[in-house]
Amino acid sequence: MEKSAYKIHIIGAGVSGLIAAKVLENNGYSTIIIEASKTVGGRVKSDTVQRYQLDHGFQVLLTSYPAAKKYLDFKALELQELLPGATIFKNGKSQTIGDPLRNFSLLFPTLFATIGTFSDKLKILKLNNYLKKKSISDIFKTPETTTLTYLQTLGFSEAMLHDFFKPFFSGIFLEPNLETSSRMFEFVYKMFGDGLATIPKAGMHAISNQLKDGLKNTTIVLNSPVKEVKNKTVILQDGSEIESHFTIIATEASHLVANLKNQETDWKSCDTLYFETSKRTIQRPIIGLIADENALINNIFYNTSISTETKGGKELLSITVVKNHDLTAEKLIEKVIEELHVFCGIVNPKFIKHYQIKKGLPKLDNLQYELSSTETKLTSSIFLAGDQLLNGSLNAAMIAGERAAMGVIGTLQDGLIVDELTSEYS
Repeated sequence: MEKSAYKIHIIGAGVSGLIAAKVLENNGYSTIIIEASKTVGGRVKSDTVQRYQLDHGFQVLLTSYPAAKKYLDFKALELQELLPGATIFKNGKSQTIGDPLRNFSLLFPTLFATIGTFSDKLKILKLNNYLKKKSISDIFKTPETTTLTYLQTLGFSEAMLHDFFKPFFSGIFLEPNLETSSRMFEFVYKMFGDGLATIPKAGMHAISNQLKDGLKNTTIVLNSPVKEVKNKTVILQDGSEIESHFTIIATEASHLVANLKNQETDWKSCDTLYFETSKRTIQRPIIGLIADENALINNIFYNTSISTETKGGKELLSITVVKNHDLTAEKLIEKVIEELHVFCGIVNPKFIKHYQIKKGLPKLDNLQYELSSTETKLTSSIFLAGDQLLNGSLNAAMIAGERAAMGVIGTLQDGLIVDELTSEYS
Protein backbone atom coordinates (compact mmCIF):
# COMPACT_ATOMS: atom_id res chain seq x y z
CA MET A 1 0.00 0.00 0.00
CA GLU A 2 1.02 3.58 -0.56
CA LYS A 3 1.75 5.51 2.63
CA SER A 4 -1.18 7.82 1.93
CA ALA A 5 -3.57 4.85 1.85
CA TYR A 6 -3.10 3.91 5.49
CA LYS A 7 -5.90 4.99 7.79
CA ILE A 8 -4.16 6.30 10.89
CA HIS A 9 -6.32 7.85 13.61
CA ILE A 10 -5.21 9.87 16.60
CA ILE A 11 -7.56 10.22 19.57
CA GLY A 12 -7.11 13.62 21.18
CA ALA A 13 -6.00 16.93 19.68
CA GLY A 14 -3.85 17.95 22.62
CA VAL A 15 -0.16 18.74 22.24
CA SER A 16 0.80 15.04 22.24
CA GLY A 17 -1.70 14.17 19.51
CA LEU A 18 -0.71 17.15 17.38
CA ILE A 19 2.98 16.22 17.62
CA ALA A 20 2.15 12.62 16.67
CA ALA A 21 0.34 13.89 13.58
CA LYS A 22 3.29 16.14 12.67
CA VAL A 23 5.81 13.31 12.93
CA LEU A 24 3.64 11.03 10.81
CA GLU A 25 3.24 13.79 8.20
CA ASN A 26 7.00 14.34 8.15
CA ASN A 27 7.36 10.68 7.25
CA GLY A 28 4.84 10.75 4.41
CA TYR A 29 1.67 9.61 6.19
CA SER A 30 -1.65 11.39 6.59
CA THR A 31 -3.75 11.16 9.73
CA ILE A 32 -7.18 11.89 11.13
CA ILE A 33 -7.35 13.43 14.61
CA ILE A 34 -10.58 12.81 16.52
CA GLU A 35 -11.18 15.34 19.31
CA ALA A 36 -14.01 15.31 21.85
CA SER A 37 -14.12 19.08 22.45
CA LYS A 38 -14.73 22.02 20.14
CA THR A 39 -11.06 23.09 19.82
CA VAL A 40 -7.58 21.64 19.69
CA GLY A 41 -5.16 21.99 22.58
CA GLY A 42 -6.21 19.58 25.30
CA ARG A 43 -4.99 21.15 28.53
CA VAL A 44 -3.22 23.95 26.62
CA LYS A 45 -6.11 26.25 25.74
CA SER A 46 -7.13 29.89 26.10
CA ASP A 47 -10.37 31.85 25.90
CA THR A 48 -11.05 35.51 25.21
CA VAL A 49 -13.50 37.04 27.68
CA GLN A 50 -14.21 40.78 27.79
CA ARG A 51 -11.14 41.12 25.53
CA TYR A 52 -8.92 39.51 28.17
CA GLN A 53 -6.87 36.40 27.33
CA LEU A 54 -7.63 33.66 29.82
CA ASP A 55 -5.47 30.55 29.76
CA HIS A 56 -7.03 27.37 31.14
CA GLY A 57 -4.92 27.51 34.27
CA PHE A 58 -1.83 29.62 34.84
CA GLN A 59 0.79 28.02 32.59
CA VAL A 60 4.18 28.97 31.20
CA LEU A 61 6.36 27.65 28.40
CA LEU A 62 9.92 26.93 29.51
CA THR A 63 12.16 27.77 26.56
CA SER A 64 14.77 25.23 27.67
CA TYR A 65 12.43 22.29 27.07
CA PRO A 66 14.33 20.23 24.44
CA ALA A 67 11.16 19.04 22.68
CA ALA A 68 9.72 22.56 22.60
CA LYS A 69 12.89 23.85 20.92
CA LYS A 70 12.54 21.08 18.36
CA TYR A 71 8.88 21.53 17.46
CA LEU A 72 7.94 25.14 18.19
CA ASP A 73 8.79 28.39 16.43
CA PHE A 74 9.51 30.58 19.46
CA LYS A 75 9.87 33.74 17.39
CA ALA A 76 6.46 33.32 15.78
CA LEU A 77 4.90 32.78 19.21
CA GLU A 78 6.18 36.22 20.31
CA LEU A 79 7.12 34.86 23.71
CA GLN A 80 6.75 37.27 26.63
CA GLU A 81 9.36 36.74 29.33
CA LEU A 82 8.64 36.48 33.04
CA LEU A 83 11.25 37.56 35.56
CA PRO A 84 13.20 34.66 37.11
CA GLY A 85 11.94 35.03 40.65
CA ALA A 86 8.89 35.71 42.78
CA THR A 87 7.24 38.41 44.85
CA ILE A 88 6.34 36.90 48.21
CA PHE A 89 3.44 38.20 50.30
CA LYS A 90 3.85 37.61 54.03
CA ASN A 91 2.62 39.40 57.15
CA GLY A 92 1.03 42.18 55.12
CA LYS A 93 4.26 42.96 53.25
CA SER A 94 5.81 41.90 49.96
CA GLN A 95 9.41 41.12 49.07
CA THR A 96 10.94 40.09 45.76
CA ILE A 97 13.66 37.50 45.32
CA GLY A 98 15.13 35.99 42.16
CA ASP A 99 18.17 35.00 40.19
CA PRO A 100 20.41 38.08 39.85
CA LEU A 101 22.76 36.21 37.52
CA ARG A 102 19.99 36.14 34.93
CA ASN A 103 18.41 39.50 35.71
CA PHE A 104 20.63 42.02 37.47
CA SER A 105 17.68 44.09 38.67
CA LEU A 106 16.92 41.29 41.13
CA LEU A 107 20.31 41.51 42.86
CA PHE A 108 19.59 44.05 45.58
CA PRO A 109 16.00 42.98 46.33
CA THR A 110 17.25 39.42 46.75
CA LEU A 111 20.25 40.37 48.89
CA PHE A 112 18.18 42.49 51.26
CA ALA A 113 15.09 40.28 51.37
CA THR A 114 14.41 38.59 54.69
CA ILE A 115 13.10 35.50 52.89
CA GLY A 116 15.37 32.71 54.11
CA THR A 117 18.84 33.10 55.60
CA PHE A 118 22.10 34.08 53.99
CA SER A 119 23.00 30.38 54.18
CA ASP A 120 19.82 29.56 52.21
CA LYS A 121 20.87 31.94 49.45
CA LEU A 122 24.28 30.29 49.23
CA LYS A 123 22.61 26.89 49.06
CA ILE A 124 20.46 28.13 46.16
CA LEU A 125 23.56 29.21 44.25
CA LYS A 126 25.12 25.81 44.95
CA LEU A 127 21.94 24.02 43.78
CA ASN A 128 21.84 26.15 40.63
CA ASN A 129 25.42 25.19 39.80
CA TYR A 130 24.86 21.51 40.59
CA LEU A 131 21.79 21.16 38.37
CA LYS A 132 23.28 23.19 35.54
CA LYS A 133 25.98 20.52 35.27
CA LYS A 134 23.68 17.53 35.79
CA SER A 135 22.27 16.01 32.60
CA ILE A 136 18.57 15.34 32.15
CA SER A 137 19.24 11.62 31.73
CA ASP A 138 21.13 11.56 35.04
CA ILE A 139 18.29 13.39 36.77
CA PHE A 140 15.83 10.66 35.78
CA LYS A 141 18.24 7.90 36.85
CA THR A 142 18.56 9.34 40.37
CA PRO A 143 16.61 7.47 43.09
CA GLU A 144 13.34 9.21 43.87
CA THR A 145 12.23 10.83 47.09
CA THR A 146 9.70 13.59 47.66
CA THR A 147 10.65 17.13 46.74
CA LEU A 148 10.21 18.19 50.37
CA THR A 149 12.57 15.50 51.64
CA TYR A 150 15.06 16.40 48.92
CA LEU A 151 15.10 20.08 49.95
CA GLN A 152 15.31 19.23 53.65
CA THR A 153 18.27 16.96 52.94
CA LEU A 154 20.03 19.87 51.24
CA GLY A 155 19.71 21.79 54.49
CA PHE A 156 17.33 24.60 53.55
CA SER A 157 15.77 26.31 56.54
CA GLU A 158 12.11 25.78 57.43
CA ALA A 159 11.53 29.47 56.68
CA MET A 160 12.92 29.10 53.16
CA LEU A 161 10.86 25.98 52.56
CA HIS A 162 7.72 27.64 53.86
CA ASP A 163 8.12 31.07 52.29
CA PHE A 164 9.53 30.19 48.87
CA PHE A 165 9.90 26.55 47.85
CA LYS A 166 6.48 25.36 49.01
CA PRO A 167 4.35 28.09 47.42
CA PHE A 168 6.48 28.30 44.25
CA PHE A 169 6.63 24.58 43.45
CA SER A 170 3.15 23.84 44.78
CA GLY A 171 1.90 26.03 41.96
CA ILE A 172 3.95 24.08 39.44
CA PHE A 173 3.20 20.60 40.81
CA LEU A 174 -0.45 21.37 41.70
CA GLU A 175 -0.16 19.93 45.20
CA PRO A 176 0.57 21.83 48.42
CA ASN A 177 2.89 19.46 50.29
CA LEU A 178 5.74 18.94 47.79
CA GLU A 179 5.06 15.21 47.62
CA THR A 180 6.03 15.25 43.92
CA SER A 181 9.09 13.24 42.89
CA SER A 182 12.50 14.84 43.41
CA ARG A 183 13.25 13.92 39.80
CA MET A 184 10.55 16.33 38.68
CA PHE A 185 11.90 19.01 40.99
CA GLU A 186 15.43 18.67 39.61
CA PHE A 187 14.17 18.63 36.02
CA VAL A 188 11.92 21.68 36.39
CA TYR A 189 14.50 23.58 38.43
CA LYS A 190 17.12 22.87 35.76
CA MET A 191 14.75 23.98 33.00
CA PHE A 192 14.07 27.25 34.84
CA GLY A 193 17.79 27.79 35.25
CA ASP A 194 18.71 26.98 31.66
CA GLY A 195 16.04 29.06 29.97
CA LEU A 196 13.15 31.44 30.43
CA ALA A 197 9.59 31.12 31.67
CA THR A 198 7.43 32.64 28.97
CA ILE A 199 3.85 33.06 27.77
CA PRO A 200 3.02 33.52 24.07
CA LYS A 201 1.61 36.93 23.24
CA ALA A 202 -1.67 35.32 22.14
CA GLY A 203 -1.84 33.07 25.22
CA MET A 204 -0.89 29.43 25.72
CA HIS A 205 -3.39 28.31 23.09
CA ALA A 206 -1.04 29.85 20.53
CA ILE A 207 1.19 26.80 21.05
CA SER A 208 -1.61 24.41 20.13
CA ASN A 209 -2.70 26.59 17.22
CA GLN A 210 0.84 26.76 15.84
CA LEU A 211 1.10 22.98 15.91
CA LYS A 212 -2.34 22.65 14.29
CA ASP A 213 -1.53 25.19 11.58
CA GLY A 214 1.65 23.30 10.74
CA LEU A 215 -0.33 20.21 9.74
CA LYS A 216 -0.94 19.92 5.99
CA ASN A 217 -2.12 16.33 5.50
CA THR A 218 -4.14 15.86 8.67
CA THR A 219 -7.91 16.06 9.08
CA ILE A 220 -9.12 17.22 12.50
CA VAL A 221 -12.63 16.14 13.51
CA LEU A 222 -13.94 18.12 16.50
CA ASN A 223 -16.89 17.52 18.85
CA SER A 224 -16.55 13.76 18.38
CA PRO A 225 -16.03 11.94 21.69
CA VAL A 226 -14.75 8.37 21.38
CA LYS A 227 -16.41 5.53 23.28
CA GLU A 228 -14.02 2.65 22.60
CA VAL A 229 -10.91 1.72 20.63
CA LYS A 230 -10.42 -1.79 19.28
CA ASN A 231 -7.93 -3.27 16.86
CA LYS A 232 -8.81 -1.76 13.48
CA THR A 233 -11.88 0.07 14.83
CA VAL A 234 -12.65 3.35 16.58
CA ILE A 235 -16.17 3.53 18.04
CA LEU A 236 -17.63 6.98 18.69
CA GLN A 237 -20.07 7.86 21.46
CA ASP A 238 -22.87 8.13 18.90
CA GLY A 239 -22.29 4.49 17.99
CA SER A 240 -20.67 5.04 14.62
CA GLU A 241 -17.64 2.91 13.80
CA ILE A 242 -14.52 4.04 11.97
CA GLU A 243 -12.13 1.60 10.35
CA SER A 244 -8.50 2.23 11.26
CA HIS A 245 -5.22 0.52 10.38
CA PHE A 246 -3.51 2.17 13.35
CA THR A 247 -4.82 4.23 16.27
CA ILE A 248 -2.80 6.44 18.60
CA ILE A 249 -4.60 7.27 21.84
CA ALA A 250 -3.12 10.61 22.88
CA THR A 251 -5.33 11.05 25.93
CA GLU A 252 -6.37 9.06 29.00
CA ALA A 253 -6.78 5.58 27.52
CA SER A 254 -8.14 3.51 30.42
CA HIS A 255 -11.80 4.11 29.57
CA LEU A 256 -11.28 3.49 25.85
CA VAL A 257 -9.52 0.10 25.80
CA ALA A 258 -11.02 -2.95 27.49
CA ASN A 259 -7.80 -4.33 29.00
CA LEU A 260 -6.90 -0.98 30.60
CA LYS A 261 -10.10 -0.59 32.64
CA ASN A 262 -8.33 -0.88 36.00
CA GLN A 263 -5.31 1.23 35.06
CA GLU A 264 -6.81 4.69 35.19
CA THR A 265 -4.37 7.56 35.79
CA ASP A 266 -4.84 9.61 38.95
CA TRP A 267 -4.90 13.35 38.34
CA LYS A 268 -4.05 16.47 40.31
CA SER A 269 -6.56 19.29 40.10
CA CYS A 270 -6.59 23.03 40.70
CA ASP A 271 -8.78 26.10 40.43
CA THR A 272 -7.86 29.17 38.42
CA LEU A 273 -9.90 32.34 38.84
CA TYR A 274 -9.58 35.55 36.86
CA PHE A 275 -10.38 39.02 38.12
CA GLU A 276 -10.25 42.53 36.72
CA THR A 277 -8.59 45.14 38.94
CA SER A 278 -8.10 48.87 38.58
CA LYS A 279 -4.35 48.69 39.28
CA ARG A 280 -1.53 46.20 39.80
CA THR A 281 0.06 45.47 43.15
CA ILE A 282 2.96 43.80 41.30
CA GLN A 283 4.20 46.09 38.55
CA ARG A 284 6.64 43.76 36.79
CA PRO A 285 6.02 40.38 35.09
CA ILE A 286 6.74 38.13 38.05
CA ILE A 287 4.68 35.59 39.93
CA GLY A 288 3.29 36.45 43.37
CA LEU A 289 3.36 33.82 46.13
CA ILE A 290 1.21 33.73 49.27
CA ALA A 291 3.47 32.52 52.08
CA ASP A 292 0.77 31.77 54.66
CA GLU A 293 -0.02 28.16 55.49
CA ASN A 294 -3.64 29.05 56.19
CA ALA A 295 -4.18 30.75 52.84
CA LEU A 296 -6.22 29.02 50.16
CA ILE A 297 -4.59 31.04 47.38
CA ASN A 298 -1.26 29.67 46.21
CA ASN A 299 -0.12 32.26 43.66
CA ILE A 300 -1.19 35.30 41.68
CA PHE A 301 -0.07 36.78 38.38
CA TYR A 302 -1.00 39.93 36.52
CA ASN A 303 -1.43 38.76 32.94
CA THR A 304 -1.46 42.40 31.84
CA SER A 305 2.12 42.82 33.07
CA ILE A 306 3.14 41.31 29.72
CA SER A 307 2.08 42.16 26.17
CA THR A 308 -1.05 40.35 25.02
CA GLU A 309 -2.81 39.99 21.68
CA THR A 310 -6.04 41.46 23.01
CA LYS A 311 -6.49 43.82 25.95
CA GLY A 312 -9.36 44.56 28.27
CA GLY A 313 -9.91 47.94 29.81
CA LYS A 314 -8.05 47.45 33.09
CA GLU A 315 -5.70 44.92 34.71
CA LEU A 316 -6.15 41.13 34.52
CA LEU A 317 -5.26 39.07 37.59
CA SER A 318 -5.12 35.27 37.69
CA ILE A 319 -5.38 33.34 40.96
CA THR A 320 -4.34 29.71 41.42
CA VAL A 321 -5.67 27.44 44.17
CA VAL A 322 -4.04 24.02 44.54
CA LYS A 323 -5.35 22.98 47.95
CA ASN A 324 -8.30 20.62 48.11
CA HIS A 325 -11.50 22.28 49.29
CA ASP A 326 -15.23 21.64 49.36
CA LEU A 327 -16.35 25.21 48.64
CA THR A 328 -19.04 25.95 46.12
CA ALA A 329 -18.04 28.16 43.21
CA GLU A 330 -19.70 31.15 44.88
CA LYS A 331 -18.02 30.54 48.24
CA LEU A 332 -14.66 30.02 46.55
CA ILE A 333 -14.93 33.39 44.82
CA GLU A 334 -15.84 35.04 48.13
CA LYS A 335 -12.91 33.38 49.92
CA VAL A 336 -10.43 34.38 47.19
CA ILE A 337 -11.61 38.00 47.21
CA GLU A 338 -11.22 38.08 51.00
CA GLU A 339 -7.69 36.66 50.84
CA LEU A 340 -6.64 39.02 48.06
CA HIS A 341 -7.47 41.89 50.39
CA VAL A 342 -5.91 40.38 53.52
CA PHE A 343 -2.67 39.07 52.00
CA CYS A 344 -2.09 41.29 48.97
CA GLY A 345 -3.96 44.51 49.68
CA ILE A 346 -6.07 44.08 46.54
CA VAL A 347 -9.48 45.71 46.86
CA ASN A 348 -12.67 45.44 44.83
CA PRO A 349 -11.55 42.90 42.23
CA LYS A 350 -14.23 42.16 39.64
CA PHE A 351 -14.73 38.44 39.02
CA ILE A 352 -14.44 37.36 35.37
CA LYS A 353 -14.21 33.57 35.14
CA HIS A 354 -13.47 30.42 37.14
CA TYR A 355 -11.82 27.32 35.68
CA GLN A 356 -12.08 24.14 37.75
CA ILE A 357 -9.34 22.03 36.21
CA LYS A 358 -9.98 18.47 37.32
CA LYS A 359 -7.18 16.97 35.24
CA GLY A 360 -4.38 19.48 35.63
CA LEU A 361 -1.41 17.10 35.86
CA PRO A 362 -1.07 13.32 36.04
CA LYS A 363 -0.17 11.98 39.48
CA LEU A 364 2.75 9.65 38.79
CA ASP A 365 5.46 7.62 40.47
CA ASN A 366 8.75 6.45 38.97
CA LEU A 367 8.93 9.42 36.65
CA GLN A 368 10.74 8.98 33.36
CA TYR A 369 12.05 11.37 30.73
CA GLU A 370 12.22 9.01 27.77
CA LEU A 371 10.51 5.93 26.39
CA SER A 372 11.19 3.89 23.30
CA SER A 373 8.74 3.84 20.42
CA THR A 374 8.04 0.15 21.09
CA GLU A 375 6.97 0.99 24.65
CA THR A 376 4.07 3.00 23.25
CA LYS A 377 2.66 -0.08 21.51
CA LEU A 378 -0.35 -1.53 23.33
CA THR A 379 -1.55 -3.99 20.65
CA SER A 380 -0.67 -4.71 17.03
CA SER A 381 -2.52 -1.56 15.96
CA ILE A 382 -3.06 0.58 19.08
CA PHE A 383 -0.39 2.95 20.42
CA LEU A 384 -0.41 5.26 23.45
CA ALA A 385 0.78 8.86 23.83
CA GLY A 386 0.36 11.67 26.38
CA ASP A 387 2.49 13.07 29.18
CA GLN A 388 1.03 10.55 31.65
CA LEU A 389 3.42 8.01 30.14
CA LEU A 390 6.46 9.95 31.40
CA ASN A 391 6.03 13.03 33.58
CA GLY A 392 3.56 15.87 33.79
CA SER A 393 5.01 18.45 31.40
CA LEU A 394 4.56 19.95 27.96
CA ASN A 395 7.96 18.50 27.08
CA ALA A 396 6.82 14.99 28.04
CA ALA A 397 3.62 15.34 26.00
CA MET A 398 5.69 16.17 22.93
CA ILE A 399 8.14 13.31 23.46
CA ALA A 400 5.34 10.78 23.98
CA GLY A 401 3.53 11.95 20.85
CA GLU A 402 6.71 11.66 18.83
CA ARG A 403 7.48 8.18 20.16
CA ALA A 404 3.97 6.87 19.46
CA ALA A 405 4.18 8.12 15.88
CA MET A 406 7.58 6.49 15.47
CA GLY A 407 6.08 3.30 16.87
CA VAL A 408 3.53 3.24 14.07
CA ILE A 409 6.20 4.05 11.48
CA GLY A 410 8.56 1.44 12.88
CA THR A 411 5.85 -1.22 12.79
CA LEU A 412 5.27 -0.52 9.12
CA GLN A 413 8.98 -0.44 8.35
CA ASP A 414 9.42 -3.79 10.09
CA GLY A 415 7.33 -5.38 7.37
CA LEU A 416 3.77 -5.14 8.59
CA ILE A 417 1.59 -5.41 5.52
CA VAL A 418 -2.02 -4.27 5.49
CA ASP A 419 -3.69 -4.69 2.15
CA GLU A 420 -7.24 -4.34 3.40
CA LEU A 421 -8.79 -3.61 6.75
CA THR A 422 -10.50 -6.98 6.63
CA SER A 423 -7.16 -8.79 6.23
CA GLU A 424 -4.93 -10.03 9.00
CA TYR A 425 -1.65 -8.37 9.89
CA SER A 426 1.43 -10.27 8.81
